[in-house]
Amino acid sequence: MPEGEEPRGIIWSVKSSWARAACSDPALCGISKEHLGALITELAGPWTAARDSELAKRRGHGRLRAAGAGPDHQLVFVDRVLVTLVVLRWALSHRVLAALFGVSPSTIDRAVGEVRPLLAARGFAVPDRPGIRLRTLADVFAYAQAEGIMLRIDGTEVQVRRPKAGRPGRKAFVSGKKKQNTEKATMISDEQGRELWLGAIRPGRMHDATAVRTEGIEEQLRLHPNVKVEVDSGYAGLARDFPGQVSAPPKKPAADAGPSERNFYDHARRCQSQRRIMVEHANAEVKQWRSLQRWTGERDDLPEAIAAIGALVSDRSAKRPTRSRPSTELDLVRATAY
Repeated sequence: MPEGEEPRGIIWSVKSSWARAACSDPALCGISKEHLGALITELAGPWTAARDSELAKRRGHGRLRAAGAGPDHQLVFVDRVLVTLVVLRWALSHRVLAALFGVSPSTIDRAVGEVRPLLAARGFAVPDRPGIRLRTLADVFAYAQAEGIMLRIDGTEVQVRRPKAGRPGRKAFVSGKKKQNTEKATMISDEQGRELWLGAIRPGRMHDATAVRTEGIEEQLRLHPNVKVEVDSGYAGLARDFPGQVSAPPKKPAADAGPSERNFYDHARRCQSQRRIMVEHANAEVKQWRSLQRWTGERDDLPEAIAAIGALVSDRSAKRPTRSRPSTELDLVRATAY
């Protein structure tokens, strides 16, 4: 064998402890080590229960040996959580992670398939309310009405693979805005840009307002009349149907409008954009995860990945302290003001 040439057929891997230390770094897994420890503790019970249920279903009878007997996992639970986070954060190839941990790519596939649903089922964290999670649109509106929060709603799109030629519904994924094959999700945040909900996954061709209408937002607006919502021009129809609750940018004036009308339009639109801009910041947070910049996996798995990433991002955003409202009173330093 020539000097310096590696032998063929040999898979080089590092020690699993080294791979675990590298993947647990926030730069790779996307969350802090404190967050990672709490997440592992939270998911350990559900993962064990799901694993035992799967084994019992496969055996067709009760357990015959004591708990803990039998061969050990090639990839322990902590490593399964780590590889799932790295895949979601950077869309890293399963073959690369398999080489790092010294297992087969199918083992990484199974690990991601086991942990990702658990992450997606967690729901979204509530600011200042530890232990409470929002899982449905009804939960979000009930929370907003109870806390007096004005919601911000906006859509975001994720590029997906183009469906095969001749497949029914192929054109449904072509976005009129991005001119690409996408799927869109609806983001709801509060006035500080803290994520409250990410859902209503629909094909990219569907209009933003139609996506939330099919999710049942009209019913929630009727059930919670005190909830106010800020939206962009894509939800103008929703603002028209609920003028007292939903606020959209004003209609653009005609070409022959006078300067006063144009100035009023510019001022009103700027003020509305300043109130709504925080939901754009919430969208930017989830788009930092590479999987939601361009999804290269199966399209059927994308809603689960969106829910998993949204739940992780909400954990971080919910920890931001709530800003206190500034006082309208003015305390003078001197008895007389100059």
